Amino acid sequence: MATALAEIEEKVRALSQSDKAALIRLLIGELDGPPDPDIEKAWIAEAKRRHQELLEGRVKGIPGEQVFANIRALLAR
Repeated sequence: MATALAEIEEKVRALSQSDKAALIRLLIGELDGPPDPDIEKAWIAEAKRRHQELLEGRVKGIPGEQVFANIRALLAR
């Protein structure tokens, strides 16, 4: 196992930054395992509920530019 891991490490070091990032995303996905269908259903229901609130005017959307400006201000503190 150690030899195989050493070979993989050597190959990873030779990858471009973008390929390393893609590999990291893949490996993290492997650690997470398959998606839980109940969680997927809950997120879909939540997204639909929030969309309906926007359509009905019960909540007001915040422009993305404002969201990022707020984040930058918080990070600058």
